[in-house]
Amino acid sequence: MKKIKSFKVDHTKLDVGMYISRIDGDIVTYDIRIIKPNTPPFLENAGLHTFEHLFATYVRNSKFSDNIVYVGPMGCRTGFYFLTKEISHENAINLVRETMNFIANFNGNIPGASEKECGNYLEHNLKMARLYGKKMSLILENWSVKNLEYMQ
Repeated sequence: MKKIKSFKVDHTKLDVGMYISRIDGDIVTYDIRIIKPNTPPFLENAGLHTFEHLFATYVRNSKFSDNIVYVGPMGCRTGFYFLTKEISHENAINLVRETMNFIANFNGNIPGASEKECGNYLEHNLKMARLYGKKMSLILENWSVKNLEYMQ
């Protein structure tokens, strides 16, 4: 089989940040890298799960809600994929920056975290999700379009 594009990225050079992973027509896949690859500790499952609920809820309630395709964690537990359509890179960066601030400061009930709404409702950790949001807020504070290209 052919090697997929994400496996062609040199993970020994990749650092934390936000990158364009791929562009397929009008769909842009962003790599939201919270942990430098192969440098534990990795995102812990309960915090990653809560972070995903908050990330997805915030962006799907933003002014770009109709342009959000997908938000989901990477299996390696170093970050998330964020897929959009017809949003400029500048607006995508700003939206992710706003989302990280939202997560870092979130208080209250985790959206979609009841037994009826979630397939693993008992595994959540708001404290860790907030720490991940705070970390990414600091990383993305001065992020710009020129930073979106993978380091090669």
